[in-house]
Amino acid sequence: MDNMQKKRGLGKGLGALISDISSPEMMAESSRIPISRIRPNRFQPRKRFSQEELASLTDSVRRDGVLAPVLLRPSGDGYELIAGERRWRASQAAGLQDIPAVVRDVDDLQALELAIVENEQRDNLTAIESARAYQVMMAEFGCTQQQVAERIGRSRTQVTNLLRLLQLPEKIQKMIEERVLDMGHARPLIGLPETLAGPLAEQCVAQGWSARQMEAHAKKAQSSMATPTTSRAMDVDVAALQDELTRRLGLTVELVCRKNGSGELRIKYSRPEELDGVLARLRA
Repeated sequence: MDNMQKKRGLGKGLGALISDISSPEMMAESSRIPISRIRPNRFQPRKRFSQEELASLTDSVRRDGVLAPVLLRPSGDGYELIAGERRWRASQAAGLQDIPAVVRDVDDLQALELAIVENEQRDNLTAIESARAYQVMMAEFGCTQQQVAERIGRSRTQVTNLLRLLQLPEKIQKMIEERVLDMGHARPLIGLPETLAGPLAEQCVAQGWSARQMEAHAKKAQSSMATPTTSRAMDVDVAALQDELTRRLGLTVELVCRKNGSGELRIKYSRPEELDGVLARLRA
């Protein structure tokens, strides 16, 4: 994706601050901030940092110093990182006492947005990490899928497809997070029960299936679940409703329908703030 497209909507000057290459103007605007006064971004979507990459960056910092300022915002009696966590971690490992930084007064949504864009520009986020970050934008900040797409610089279809990955079993989501399975191979498994999806994901990795092969195997597994026409129609309706509720709430929704007409509506959340967002919408 074109980096310029991703920087749209970030506010004047903010896009430049998440670039790998710092301009002389940004360096001139930066000041040295004690590392001890900086805390990590609580909205950081990236959960895994390569120790090998950090070691290499640490060596670079020891040799050449920090060549691009990190982006901070005021927080209590110190600062919170918005962008540049790898540089901050490497500076700590290199034994530096302070780091060049530019301070901006941005709100929580902008902080999350910038953290997402910075990582996606560098291809640091897995599909699941991106999806969960979009889910936070929707659940905690009330963004629609279209607004997420516009703010992040993706298409509405890309955002929808990524969010649908959160309907996959946790085991398969973990495989995507660990970059064992990619999004293209995982998508055909959406909607399959874990008893079928899990073994297919493992076979895909073990046998090196292409995305087309995975799709064929997933379709075959789906056909083995054939039920009477009425049940199939109901399954389609239930799946459509699940998708609609997931889009509206920004959280994974599961509908369980029983033959006697009863059922359950399950809304999955991973943080108390996500539950608060749902409750606020229901009470409104």
